[in-house]
Amino acid sequence: MTARHQFAIPLLTLLLIGCLPLLSVAQRFAYIDSEVILKKMPAYKDAEAELVSLTKQWEQEIQTKQAEVLSMRRKMEAELVLLTPEMKKEREAEILTKENDLKNRQAELFGYDGALFKKRSELMRPIQDKILAASRKVAKEKKINFIFDKASDLHMIYYDASYNYSDFVMEELGISTEQK
Repeated sequence: MTARHQFAIPLLTLLLIGCLPLLSVAQRFAYIDSEVILKKMPAYKDAEAELVSLTKQWEQEIQTKQAEVLSMRRKMEAELVLLTPEMKKEREAEILTKENDLKNRQAELFGYDGALFKKRSELMRPIQDKILAASRKVAKEKKINFIFDKASDLHMIYYDASYNYSDFVMEELGISTEQK
């Protein structure tokens, strides 16, 4: 290898490494606050009202069943001296069945993957899809590479308000961005 080649390869490598930052494109980041967006969406307010109404109705049903079980218990305790051992076992079995029915109904309505959870998902999915679609459209229009949601589990230690694109997403959804 000639002396010329000995210097050409490191020089070419150094030149390539030096040009790499110029070739790379800066990533653009933004964030939205889905809590703020949701609070301004009429569909979300309607969904929340429906969930509150349903929850109250189901809570009332559970309270009625609890009162029924309590009434059965009190009645049995009041008549305890008059009951034969067989009658006592029969009543206890009835009460136990009612309590189990109550627990099952509570789990069916309010448990993990219960009716309330399913209803919330059913009502919220279309709203979340709209926000996602609007966020994607804004990202493409504004040439944003990444949009984070400040309201999610993403922990943002610091954020500059100038990168908040919630207003653009609300605008895309046809929601007023004015403060109320």
